[in-house]
Amino acid sequence: MDKSFQNAEKAIYDIQDGDTIMLGGFGLCGIPENAINYLVKSGVKNLTCISNNAGVDDFGLGLLLQSRQVKKMMSSYVGENAEFERQLLSGELEVDLVPQGTLVTRIQMAAMGIPAFFTRAGIGTEVAQGKEIRHFDGKDYLMEYALHAKFAFVKAWKGDKMGNLIFKKTTRNYSMAMAKAADITIAEVEHLVEPGELDPDQIHVAGIYVHRIFQGAQYVKRIEKVTTSD
Repeated sequence: MDKSFQNAEKAIYDIQDGDTIMLGGFGLCGIPENAINYLVKSGVKNLTCISNNAGVDDFGLGLLLQSRQVKKMMSSYVGENAEFERQLLSGELEVDLVPQGTLVTRIQMAAMGIPAFFTRAGIGTEVAQGKEIRHFDGKDYLMEYALHAKFAFVKAWKGDKMGNLIFKKTTRNYSMAMAKAADITIAEVEHLVEPGELDPDQIHVAGIYVHRIFQGAQYVKRIEKVTTSD
């Protein structure tokens, strides 16, 4: 089954105001640049975005924050974005800060069809407020629910027209779990090939989880903090 689309505009044709979207990436590594750029152009608003971070001020999810298209962020780390901080402190943006391990596990549980799990993360902090706590082996644990979304946007290195994906090194991060935890998964890839061209032993996400795929263009691949050595 050919799931390929011409570009981001064609693949993301049905995003609507108020939708919830998971966006793969860690920092600026492996983010779906083309999908984010099209969202900015589309003008959709009141989005709930689930992502490890909120990009930086002038790149990634930071662009959606600048254009006031995000109603709520669910993230674990947002320290590189001054506009995010300003909107949070002024009450313009709803924010749900989730411990990093809890965030990715909630997504993984949704991918596996497990509705909830227990974790020690957050015990004794504001994270625990209003949540069920149970006692196991002499310790308290929080109950956390699986986290689903209507859409997931992920970016892979290579994919075929059936939606099979190969990620490159650390770009696997959140994307592999997110691709399996949404109603509709849209993948952008650097290289789109014909079915049969990928080594089955190298595929990280099977095409059964991917609903639409397109070849991206003009990737910037920004680095948040460049570190060099003599």
